[in-house]
Amino acid sequence: MKKKKILLSGVSLIIILLNCKRDKQISEILWTAPDTSTIPHTEEGMQIRYGRDLIANTAQYLGPGGTVGTFTNGMNCQNCHLAAGTVPWGNNYGAAFSTYPKFRARSGTIESLEKKINDCLERSLNGSPIDSNGIEMRAMVAYMRWLGQHLPRDIRPAGSGIKELPFLKQAADPQKGAAVYTKKCMLCHGQNGEGKKKADSAGYQYPPLWGQGSFNTGAGLYRITKMAGYIKNNMPLGASYNSPQLSDDEAWHVAAFIITQHRPEKKYAQDWPNIHTKPVDHPFGPFADTFPAQQHKYGPFGPIQQAMRKREH
Repeated sequence: MKKKKILLSGVSLIIILLNCKRDKQISEILWTAPDTSTIPHTEEGMQIRYGRDLIANTAQYLGPGGTVGTFTNGMNCQNCHLAAGTVPWGNNYGAAFSTYPKFRARSGTIESLEKKINDCLERSLNGSPIDSNGIEMRAMVAYMRWLGQHLPRDIRPAGSGIKELPFLKQAADPQKGAAVYTKKCMLCHGQNGEGKKKADSAGYQYPPLWGQGSFNTGAGLYRITKMAGYIKNNMPLGASYNSPQLSDDEAWHVAAFIITQHRPEKKYAQDWPNIHTKPVDHPFGPFADTFPAQQHKYGPFGPIQQAMRKREH
């Protein structure tokens, strides 16, 4: 019997999460965002709507010449968190509020949701942090709280964030990825990865994938496992988790091509204070193993993962 995938939200999702072990036909309960028509017409609702607008049109408020100030590089948060962070497996915010604060090995500390948002502004939008207690931060947190409404603490349903792909048995190949990029990606993102600006020039319709206007080397999507999973389930335009247009191999290779290109370089010396907790695809040393940086960047990751498991036991 073919396994089912279903989309649920709110109270219905909680009920099934608590009972899904009883139904062996359900393989994944995929989070989906609540309808924006349910945002209340109250002061709180105005805050939620402002938070959503900040995510969708970040450059208008926080980019170069932004109405609030210049904090980011001109990209919008939703260039990476699709449809204002609402797409299943589209790097969404479904579990953001339910899982933060939490310990993150990258910093070695308990991080708040505000810290996570500012990390994105600094790394993915190659900018600077905003006031953690300011109006804009409060609005974005309110929007993420609304998106994750009814989710119990620490629940992270399927469909949240990015779905990572099975590892390749060999290293991902940037040259093979270049051919995929030319055929499948260049139309929207440009021959030189420059992206396409919106007609009003406030932000991008299709974001730059490399170059000075793109995310920096500290961003999560600079890790190839994240990039490959994101591409597989969302790219090119029209693709989705249940209707992909690329094979796993193509997604890995084009991810390798993208992260090979020049982009802003920022070193975060405080990252991964315990080097034993670095993910297999973190491309910057020092490492707790003897595998070269090239393998940590492109794979194959299976041997690295096996070495990590042996070390843990």
